[in-house]
Amino acid sequence: MAEEPQNNNAYWAANVRIILISLTIWASVSFGFGIILRPALMGISVGGADLGFWFAQQGSILTFLGLIFFYAWRMNKLDAEHGVEE
Repeated sequence: MAEEPQNNNAYWAANVRIILISLTIWASVSFGFGIILRPALMGISVGGADLGFWFAQQGSILTFLGLIFFYAWRMNKLDAEHGVEE
C-alpha cells in the first residue's frame, strides 16, 4: 500500500513533464516562429509565402495536430506502464 502513492507521484510527474514539453513546443512554434522570429524568416519561401507567415498560418496548425497525436500516444503508453489503462 505504501508503494501506491509513490507510483501515483511518478505517474503525475511524468504526465506533467509531457504537458510541459508539449506546451514548450506549442509556444516555440506559435509565438517564436510565427511572431517573434517572423522578420528573420521572411527570406525563406515555402509554397509561395515566407516561412514566418507559413508557421503562423499552416505550420502552427500542423504542429498542434502533431502534438495532439503525440500526447494521446504517449499518455496511452504511460497509462500502460503504470497500470491505469482503460
